[in-house]
Amino acid sequence: MGVGDPLIVVPGMAGGWRLTRPLLRRLAQHRQVITYSLRGDLTHGRGPLGASRTPYVEIGQHAADLAGLIERLGLERPSILGVSFGGAVALELAVEQPRLLDSLIVQGIESRFRATTASGIVRNVLERYALPPNSPFINQFLNLLYAKKPEPGPQADFVVERIWETPQAVMAQRLGQLEQFDVTDRLWRLDVPTLVLAGSKDAIIPASRQKRLASEISNARFETIEGAGHIGFVTHADQMARQVHAHFQRVKAAV
Repeated sequence: MGVGDPLIVVPGMAGGWRLTRPLLRRLAQHRQVITYSLRGDLTHGRGPLGASRTPYVEIGQHAADLAGLIERLGLERPSILGVSFGGAVALELAVEQPRLLDSLIVQGIESRFRATTASGIVRNVLERYALPPNSPFINQFLNLLYAKKPEPGPQADFVVERIWETPQAVMAQRLGQLEQFDVTDRLWRLDVPTLVLAGSKDAIIPASRQKRLASEISNARFETIEGAGHIGFVTHADQMARQVHAHFQRVKAAV
């Protein structure tokens, strides 16, 4: 595994690859980084909710898209990094087609997603009401993505703007799909070096639950991003990039 070896970054539930840009810039200093938009990220259906032309894409279909991307690019066992919803996509691919990848890194996900009352409320609101990007209700929920209430400024504006680039209906669908996500009975198939990264103050999926994911995977390592919340790939991009780089160094040393 050399400096030029490819790493595919699978973006999260909303905001597409643009939301991962702070992390992408740091990772690209050490290796070839490839990212893409999930199906639905760029969909703009008719109507206030953007729902009339929004395709329903299951996590398994997203994983199949990722497998197709690897094939079309002619990549031989790339490493995969998935964040949040993208972590679920990466895990789904890894347990179904483990021979496609060389190593796996996931952040902000668990083997069986446990929905909260807050996430259920948000999903129902997204499904039923057309909301402006500055909706106090949803933006209050977005605050949970941080380790603490964010300070007003460019970073907070960046997160809100990127997340609202994804249609409401798509965000609602993906929340619903996560509520059904469960790979606990298939993790035994995963036999590549795996790193599970968790923000130490993740309020969406606590670090303790992500640590349990690591314990369920053979040859997996668990690390925390100190002080980070669920979107540590934005707020703590430097620390996360260092953890990813250290993972690759360990994999290289083990070969």
